[in-house]
Amino acid sequence: MNYVTEVYNNLAEKYAYEPEFLQACKEVLESIKPCVDANLDLYRKNKILERITTPDRIITFRVPWVNDNGEAMVNMGYRVQWSNAIGPYKGGLRLHPSVNQSILKFLGFEQTFKNSLTGLPMGGGKGGSDFDPKGKSDREIMAFCQSFITELYKYIGPNEDVPAGDIGVGAREIGYMYGWYKKITGDFSGVLTGKGLTYGGSLVRTEATGYGLLYICDELLKSHGMSLKDKVVVISGAGNVAIYACEKAMALGAKVVSVSDSNGYIYDKDGIDLKLLKEIKEVRRARLTEYQKARPTSVYKEGKGVFKLKCDIALPCATQNELDLDDAIALVNNGCIAVCEGANMPTTLEATKYLQQHNVLFIPGKAANAGGVATSGLEMSQNSLRLSWTFNEVDEKLKNIMINIYKNIEATCKKYNLGNDYVAGANICGFEKVVNAMLAQGVC
Repeated sequence: MNYVTEVYNNLAEKYAYEPEFLQACKEVLESIKPCVDANLDLYRKNKILERITTPDRIITFRVPWVNDNGEAMVNMGYRVQWSNAIGPYKGGLRLHPSVNQSILKFLGFEQTFKNSLTGLPMGGGKGGSDFDPKGKSDREIMAFCQSFITELYKYIGPNEDVPAGDIGVGAREIGYMYGWYKKITGDFSGVLTGKGLTYGGSLVRTEATGYGLLYICDELLKSHGMSLKDKVVVISGAGNVAIYACEKAMALGAKVVSVSDSNGYIYDKDGIDLKLLKEIKEVRRARLTEYQKARPTSVYKEGKGVFKLKCDIALPCATQNELDLDDAIALVNNGCIAVCEGANMPTTLEATKYLQQHNVLFIPGKAANAGGVATSGLEMSQNSLRLSWTFNEVDEKLKNIMINIYKNIEATCKKYNLGNDYVAGANICGFEKVVNAMLAQGVC
């Protein structure tokens, strides 16, 4: 039995109840096999695969808080500190009912390689809670965030672990957490990213993941003699990633015809009205049915269906495993030329392989959606320097990071004769940097 299979089988037996984590491990381990085979004795001797698929630690804690009716409530809180081989742990906090150890382990594992790809000195981590902010008052969210950080503050710091936002954690939640961290510790430092601009936040942070997604997509197309100009793009999701992917795609000459939320999706053959979308989602915080009411020429349909639409480029920006095999078949049949992941692991393994087998250019999330954490890293730099860069300065740095990610992946594909397998290229590129740091630092 080869080393990769041996390690994965052990993980599958040990963590059979953690499907998301096992999916992430399977995808990474299978794709890095050329690199592992080239260094087999060294990696086996140092148990590299066993160590890199095991987090440094998982912190689990109770989060008690009081709701507006005076009732005590209890949620679970987590922080998965995966690897600090190349820098402090770095990764978001997710507040959503689906949060569990398996999901956070998959996210922390992926985050380690994503952060490595940015070229910035950041390790990997992830955290959050099964608390649902939907329908909660500002006071209830503040009560939860203060209780959450009362425990988490013991394990984070600007040179130890720097959390950020994720699903359910925006500027409001980061503000409450940061204020309470500062109250407890008396320390004004860059311990959280995604902060407001008045207290250490960075410009472009809101736009970063969506903008970065289009920068790498544009570079991918350029390397194959194409451009985004006049391409028809479908986007899933309607949060920050989707909205600002839509904005940058339009700026680069593409026509975006869809967005979606958890209830359904909009198809607008004339192109999404970005101003209207922002009004509905960022100001009114309403459902996409309101878009169709305001723009009768558009079509709203309940349930899935975004990836069944005819398009040149698909950008899944909602959640994990949203693009399945049926969607991949539809994309191929409709002539899609490229898929770039704006969310974390939004494409199933079967769908990914089908797309690659049918010559659809595919950039995985750990590369394509690295713009968010890259800009978080730039926020850390500004905090350390006590500086604030302009929008254009941060945007230019972000663009260069995303272009370099693509170039490094492409170089790795050439090094290992991978053709256009950018999944393997991204995994190996991120993996090698982390492993070289681990080897240099000994068994620790």
